[in-house]
Amino acid sequence: MSVEEHVGLLNAVILNSLIVTVVVLIHHEALIRLSSLLAKMRQSHRFRLILAVFGVLIAHTLEVWIFAGAYYFMHHGSGWGELAGNFNGSLLDCAYFSFSTFTTLGYGDIEAFGSLRFLTGIEGLTGLVLITWSASFLFVEMQRYWPTR
Repeated sequence: MSVEEHVGLLNAVILNSLIVTVVVLIHHEALIRLSSLLAKMRQSHRFRLILAVFGVLIAHTLEVWIFAGAYYFMHHGSGWGELAGNFNGSLLDCAYFSFSTFTTLGYGDIEAFGSLRFLTGIEGLTGLVLITWSASFLFVEMQRYWPTR
């Protein structure tokens, strides 16, 4: 491996680490704020749970768009690799690819090459962990606010 390849790999690791750190911190903050908000609310349990679901969906959407921005930047930058297939290079295509990667759905109509492949792998893992974290959060909130039968 050449020095240039090592530098490219190091840059990819640093960028991926920064993106994961940002989205995990956003998710943590979103769940903390949602939990605090739900505890203060006096509305019905149904309203609180629906608010919690929408809050989690908004957090995930923001996180997906952060990854999409990274794909866009990396695809259009030099030395990062590219996205190819049913892809025209637009931010919207990057968002579509990011949503399917974050949710681990992976249709396969867009493929990553070069250092971009590392970001797709880490996004799939990060998405899986954050979606599971959200599911656990919603389960606890449902136990707290769901009426007993």
